[in-house]
Amino acid sequence: MKNILVVFTGGTIGSTASEGTINTSSAAPFKLIQQFQQHYQNHQQVHFDTIEPLQILSENLAPAAWETLIEAIEDAQPNQYDGIIITHGTDTLAYAAAALSFYFNTSKIPMLLVSSDYPLDDPRANGLENFVCAVEFILQINQAGVFAPYRNQQQPTQLHRGTRLGCSLQLSGDFFSVQGKSYMQFENRQFSLLSPLTTTQTSTPNLKPRFSKRILMIKPYPGLNYAHFNLENIDAVLHDLYHSGTACASTQWGKTHSLLEFIKRCKEQGIKVYMAPAIKSADAYQSTRALIEQGAEMIWNMSIEAAYVKLMLAYGNFTDEPQILDFINADIAGEHVH
Repeated sequence: MKNILVVFTGGTIGSTASEGTINTSSAAPFKLIQQFQQHYQNHQQVHFDTIEPLQILSENLAPAAWETLIEAIEDAQPNQYDGIIITHGTDTLAYAAAALSFYFNTSKIPMLLVSSDYPLDDPRANGLENFVCAVEFILQINQAGVFAPYRNQQQPTQLHRGTRLGCSLQLSGDFFSVQGKSYMQFENRQFSLLSPLTTTQTSTPNLKPRFSKRILMIKPYPGLNYAHFNLENIDAVLHDLYHSGTACASTQWGKTHSLLEFIKRCKEQGIKVYMAPAIKSADAYQSTRALIEQGAEMIWNMSIEAAYVKLMLAYGNFTDEPQILDFINADIAGEHVH
């Protein structure tokens, strides 16, 4: 028999719909276990222990919730289990998956985040299927690491590496790994490997569950005015990039619209500017070259979600800039995409 710890945190998978409103419910989390036992033929192979450190819709989550979640998992003595399943909302799933991946990067057991696109009472919901995939992964594969199983509508269930899961597509409940490269596929109770990991993970110093609250993330759009940003109490800026690894480096429409000028302003205030995502290659756009030459630090080959969480951990755990850069540039949990 496999012993699995199920950590309930809320989200749609832990919610019910009533009078047109979806909200967390104290009964909904255990409905998942009940459905599993009703529909899974070999449910007697598995023993579940449960804890509920959070009951929150994930859009209301702040990094302090990750600290609560991590502390609850550690207090439960995770090494006594064959695996851990965390139920989680979809809105911030990619960020939580990255946070747990980096923090638990030396864990010896599998940890899987399970979500649902609809409340479990809705016949369209994929929550039970995602949960079954998580249980089967622990039973069949039992590989250490953080993963997120998720079935998009009308598709087989995909298993995503925690540090490579992107946020859901706009106006959709579908999830994909960066570059569309899921780690495994789960169909007919069988796993097939889709994208083998070629990374060489490096050892890391012991981390504390501290996520800096002094990281500002900025997303680019035409007409972005950097004069609107107050840099008080900010240690670092993470600037998202367009798909080609670019952002506005021109002053043609005024200095307040130029990232180049914003980087200068940040340097004057001792604030480091990081940029992501971008694939490192021999060729880059002139605008990207100009931004790097101005002093921005590129976080190469990593999703924006992973880069943001990694920066929060770096600045929450280290004060020395070389340590921060070493941590950011190291491949901690398979986050580097090639």
